[in-house]
Amino acid sequence: MLVKWKKGGTSMPPSAPWWKSKIQKYTKKKALMRIFSGIQPTGVPHLGNYLGALTNWVKLQEECDSVLYSIVDLHSLTVPRDPTVLRTSILDVTAVLLACGINPKKCILFQQSQVPEHAQLGWILGCFTSIPQLQHFPQWKTKSASQMNEGTAGLFTYPVLQAADILLYKSTHVPVGEDQVLHLELTQDLARRFNKKYGEFFPVPKAILTALKKVRSLRDPTSKMSKSDPQKLATVNVTDTPEEIQMKFRKAVTDFTSEVTYDPDRRPGVSNLVTIHAAVTGLDVEEVVRQSLGLDTACYKTVVAEAVTEKLAPIRSEFKKLREDGAYLEKVLQTGAEKARSLAAPVYQQVKKLVGFH
Repeated sequence: MLVKWKKGGTSMPPSAPWWKSKIQKYTKKKALMRIFSGIQPTGVPHLGNYLGALTNWVKLQEECDSVLYSIVDLHSLTVPRDPTVLRTSILDVTAVLLACGINPKKCILFQQSQVPEHAQLGWILGCFTSIPQLQHFPQWKTKSASQMNEGTAGLFTYPVLQAADILLYKSTHVPVGEDQVLHLELTQDLARRFNKKYGEFFPVPKAILTALKKVRSLRDPTSKMSKSDPQKLATVNVTDTPEEIQMKFRKAVTDFTSEVTYDPDRRPGVSNLVTIHAAVTGLDVEEVVRQSLGLDTACYKTVVAEAVTEKLAPIRSEFKKLREDGAYLEKVLQTGAEKARSLAAPVYQQVKKLVGFH
C-alpha cells in the first residue's frame, strides 16, 4: 500500500527533499536538549530532596532523550568523610534513586569520580574563574565560618567543578532549586568566557526551575530541610519507617493557632505542613486547606504524616530489596560510568586541542 505525502496539495514521496529536511530539523532539535543534574552521597535523601528534585528527575527522563544523573562523590569531600561511610552512602543513594523511579535504561546514572574528565575540565575552568567570584558564594561564607575559618580549597572551588560537571556533556538544561541559581549563573559565565576565547563550543545551559517551594525543617521552619541538620526530628528521610515519620510530624513546630491556614510569612510551620501535604497528594494548596477545615494543627499533623507514609511506603520497600543486592548497584554505576565516559572523553579531547595541550 502506498502512502501519499502532501505538501501544498501535491502528493510527494517520503524521499522528497522537503521531507528529508523536516526530519533532519526535528532530529536536530531533539538532539540539542541534554539534561544534567547531580546529588551528593552525604546520606539517604530526605523528603525535600524527593519532592523538590527526584520526582522531577523521573519526569525528565520520560520527556527527554539525553539525560545524565550523577552521584557527585567528588563534591562530598569538601567536608571530611569516613571512607567506609562514604562508600555505603554512594550505594544508599543509588538504591534510593532507583527506588524512586530513576531508570538506567532511560537515563545515564553514574558515579562522578569514575569519570576523571570531570576533575580535569574543572582545573581548566578554574583558570577562567576569579577569586572574588568564588568568595561571593554564600556556601563558602557559611561553611568556612562553621569550620572555624579552616575551609578547604575544595570547598572554595567546588562551584567550578559543578560547572565542569554540566559543561563536560555540553548540557543544555539543568534542573535547579532556588538555592542553586547562583551556581548555574557561574556555569553560564564560564561557558561564555571559554567560547569568547576559543570560539563557540559550549552551549550556555538554561535552568529548569522546580515548581515546588522549599520543604522546610520540621523543627525550624525558617530553614530548609537538610541531611546535615543535627536535630534528628527535623528531617524526614525517604527510607524512614511509618513510626519514625509519625513521630517527626507529631513533634513538628507550628504555633499557638489551631486552625490550618497557609501563610508562609506569619505561620511558617503550618504552611510547611500544607506544602508537604499538597506535594505528596498532588492537590493544590487551596484544596488542602479547604479539606482541612475543622481540624486543629495536632490532628492535621497526623493527617500529613499518614499522607507522607503512604507516598514513601513503596520507595522504602523497593529500597530494602535493592540494598540487599550490592553487586547489582555496583553494576548499574559501572555501566553508567562507561556510557558517561563515551560522551565526556570526546568533549574533553576537543577542549585539550582548543587550549593547546595537543
